Amino acid sequence: MSTSQRIQTELNQIAPRLRAARQKKDLTLEELAEATGISKSTLSRLESGQRKPSLEILLPVVAALSMTLDDIVTSPRIADPRVPQTSTRSDGRILTPLSQHPGEPQAFKVTIAATDRKPVLRTHGGYEWIYVLAGRLRLVLGEHDIVMGAGEAAEFDTKNPHWFGATGAGRVEILSMFGKQGERIHLRAKST
Repeated sequence: MSTSQRIQTELNQIAPRLRAARQKKDLTLEELAEATGISKSTLSRLESGQRKPSLEILLPVVAALSMTLDDIVTSPRIADPRVPQTSTRSDGRILTPLSQHPGEPQAFKVTIAATDRKPVLRTHGGYEWIYVLAGRLRLVLGEHDIVMGAGEAAEFDTKNPHWFGATGAGRVEILSMFGKQGERIHLRAKST
């Protein structure tokens, strides 16, 4: 993108940013007009993009909104969205986080060894969604004993007794997501 295109993109964002800032402060156009001395119609055209912004108009508006000019004119910097792919290994499973925020939902790519096929049912609070990427996954959920192939998905309340692992025909790769009130990713308990 050229410099002039970036500048035009920034200018096009001023109108919606002004409207959002005014609404966030819970001000009407009339109240902003009274605070700035700029007519309501001028402010309305400015917020709708029908009037080009100028410093003469923007400075009193940002002052009345208790903001800086940079808040309105400059896009917030976006951090690198890539998630660090630091895998961990536990009980023969390889866990790769696919989300980096500390809250929910949490997403993981899980690689399950072909030998991980002895069901140990667990329950905990939350909700889980599983998508099979490769291999054949065995899902035991309450009275259900299901074999799923690549491209199949399942979702369930984790308060129901459940376990998932390999069928013994090879390793399995899945995507797993945990929802509201879920615990962090759970693993098969080690056999004693």
